[in-house]
Amino acid sequence: MRNRILEISESPARLCVEHHQLLVKRWHDDEETEYRVPLADLAAIVIAHPQVTYTQAVLSELTHFGGAFLVCDAKRMPVSMLLPLNGNSIQTERFRKQIALKEPAKKRLWQQIVKGKIVMQADMLERTHGDDGGLRALIPEVKSGDPTNVEARAARKYWGELFGKDFRRDVDAFNENRYLNYGYAVLRAATARAVCAAGLHPSLGVHHHNKYNAWCLADDVMEPFRPVVDQVVFGIVQKSGGIAPMDQKTRAQLIRAILSHVRLQDQIRTVIDALSVTAASLAKAVSENQTNLALPQEFAHAAA
Repeated sequence: MRNRILEISESPARLCVEHHQLLVKRWHDDEETEYRVPLADLAAIVIAHPQVTYTQAVLSELTHFGGAFLVCDAKRMPVSMLLPLNGNSIQTERFRKQIALKEPAKKRLWQQIVKGKIVMQADMLERTHGDDGGLRALIPEVKSGDPTNVEARAARKYWGELFGKDFRRDVDAFNENRYLNYGYAVLRAATARAVCAAGLHPSLGVHHHNKYNAWCLADDVMEPFRPVVDQVVFGIVQKSGGIAPMDQKTRAQLIRAILSHVRLQDQIRTVIDALSVTAASLAKAVSENQTNLALPQEFAHAAA
């Protein structure tokens, strides 16, 4: 199972491929270390150090095995990613059906996604605060396409309960938002990988449709999974008060969010596995013109 994520952020490194294994050479304090990782085990590689070099074979073989490659900026935030082009043997047919998907079907799919997101947010609050903050009462109000924007109403309740009434989701704020930004970027990459593997085009969303966004469908599918990142951020904030440095330890915690466990279809799965199941159910819905999605039901264990 491809469920390992390799982040290279603290020292210069050289990456190459030998016998379908990733060979990593690192230098720290004039000492060289070397280790190997089977490419078939890697869900993603995250490059966050400016002095990392890699061969073209690293990119081609990683994507051949279905992995994603993320590149970070000077602030060590993911800014670009490389995904497999041929993620599924019948992806051309699925692309056509995605394009042909009617608006009523998209709205019904979005209705399920919003309900799934609120379900996970409610479970998050119950596990961290002992009460769902009134979120479960909102779920029956979500209609096809969510025309009354119940998602936004639930979000206001959720963030206020989780981080306090003064918290606002602001990507530029220097507080809990820093951790959320990084965790969501990694989750987005993992979701895009699952979407491509299911033979779907990540730009063709069911709800998100910004013409400047190449990952609209990934942004749709990841919505119910966002609370797995929130869970980790909540734990970090409980210990540090929101002032922990964005160092390797903190980033490692956020990356591990997608290796945590949720319950989906009454089975306990890692988030990265659950994303694949959800993406596959969406591909089936698109292909068969039906709207039954496999979505996470709850966390598989208590939040930190």
